Amino acid sequence: MVSKAGGLPVFSRPRAARAGSYCLAAALVSCGRPPPASRFPTGDAALARMHASQECSRGVSAEAKLDYIGPRGRLRGNVLYLASVPDRVRLDLFSPFGAMLSTLTSDGEKFSLLDPRQKRFFYGPANACNLARFTQVTLPPAVLVDLLRGEAPVLVHDASAASIAWEGGRYVVRITSTRGASERVELEPLPEDLGRPWSEQRVRVLKVRVEQHGVPLYDVELLDHVPAKTAPPRVDPDGLEPPLPPSGPSCTAELPRRIHIEVPTEGHDLLLVISDDSHNPPLAGGVFSQEQPPGVRAEFSPCAR
Repeated sequence: MVSKAGGLPVFSRPRAARAGSYCLAAALVSCGRPPPASRFPTGDAALARMHASQECSRGVSAEAKLDYIGPRGRLRGNVLYLASVPDRVRLDLFSPFGAMLSTLTSDGEKFSLLDPRQKRFFYGPANACNLARFTQVTLPPAVLVDLLRGEAPVLVHDASAASIAWEGGRYVVRITSTRGASERVELEPLPEDLGRPWSEQRVRVLKVRVEQHGVPLYDVELLDHVPAKTAPPRVDPDGLEPPLPPSGPSCTAELPRRIHIEVPTEGHDLLLVISDDSHNPPLAGGVFSQEQPPGVRAEFSPCAR
């Protein structure tokens, strides 16, 4: 069942081909037909394969170009980000000329945002409202982490409330939750898996749409998927500390290179064009938190909506 936290729906957390067949399968899918080997029997079966496709990825690191258009105008910059399941994130925003604009950290409980230009340091609870101070789109931290990992957040629901259909060359999973919440997830099998049984197919997420009482909370499109590598250990250049290992297992799961997030009702449009991405980056202690620097004014941000 779904409940509400801070006005937003609650999302569930996942638990932990042969060449000839591939050519035939690719031809069939290009005509809009479902995979020839076998189709997902239920919506939850497709979602389970989505989780399995990204299971090796416990987090991601990347550099991206950010382009935002909204009520306050347009903002462009470069962002370095770290994201770790279930809800830890760090975002460092730089101008196109290399000047640091802001740093956001969220460790699952505490949020902080440093704005060095205005010499202000915001802190408060880790929630969607505070995260929007940086991203300008109201997404809970766990939702943002899932999307950056190429996975769709999933509304808590009963098994009977997830339907599936093959539409336009992709699977469309529709989820109906309680309190007026609903979700649409579009999935595409990886081309090399089209000839396999459905229980062995990997899928990529193409689109996610979440609504509440018929009002869209956000639309997300994930594009240009490519396999990513596991981040290497971090080596101390002075040799004083042992190498810091990756934060998860070896992983070559696909990651999207473009993520487009829209909040139509609020006029927010955010595009991330991603490069230098990797799975399971080494995570130094305290990377998802920050202290108030000297000479900077602190301001508590309750931001409970």
